[in-house]
Amino acid sequence: MSTVTPKSTTEIDAMREAGRLAAEVLEMIGPQVDVGMTTGEIDRICHDHIVNVQKAVPAPLNYKGFPKSICTSVNEVICHGIPSDNKKLRNGDIINIDVTVIKDGWHGDTSIMVGVGDIAPHAERLMRVTQECLYQALALVKPGAALGDLGHVIQQHAESNYYSVVREYCGHGIGQVFHEEPQVLHYGKPGTGLRLEPGMTFTVEPMINAGKRYTKLNARDGWTVTTRDGRLSAQWEHTIVVTDTGCEVLTRRQDETFPF
Repeated sequence: MSTVTPKSTTEIDAMREAGRLAAEVLEMIGPQVDVGMTTGEIDRICHDHIVNVQKAVPAPLNYKGFPKSICTSVNEVICHGIPSDNKKLRNGDIINIDVTVIKDGWHGDTSIMVGVGDIAPHAERLMRVTQECLYQALALVKPGAALGDLGHVIQQHAESNYYSVVREYCGHGIGQVFHEEPQVLHYGKPGTGLRLEPGMTFTVEPMINAGKRYTKLNARDGWTVTTRDGRLSAQWEHTIVVTDTGCEVLTRRQDETFPF
């Protein structure tokens, strides 16, 4: 029997609103990212929009001591990059912007990759394949599917493109709690793990490395995770709910079309 409690229709409605707001933040900030901008500026713009325009709460701020309102992970940073006025974006950088909004007690969690200026073809390819990994996993979501099905297709697509999958960090259940069960691994075997039921809500957020999968945690700040070999990493994330026939992407952006 599942230890994950599906959400009610009313609860999913509340999560749908939180997800919409999180997507709106990314729609707002993405086009503004440019050469010379600092990640600290990006954080402030997002914070002001969430707090003053959306009348919502940026979930990362003070979460287990995290000092900023969003995560900004540049180039070899895999996840949990801390925005800083000392981190100026350069031509050719790639950046993951990870936003989680709390509205009326419910969370919406999503992230995008943005290329800064002129991007090298190998960096563009990494970002594209990583997004394909996410979409291929979402296409498999339906009642009765197993979480291992999602992990397997992500791993297979990444590795067939000569990339590697980060294993220390994963997707997660979400609702009134930022991180709850289940853990959503981005690698695995088909047919293994939790069986999905309508009303389950969780994130899928593959972290794909251009080089080896191994990670390194910055001992000074206790948050920033980088590739151990210094090569690029990319990540895309959505919050979803399992429906009777598949899934609804609660953090879908207005200009986003899914191949499923």
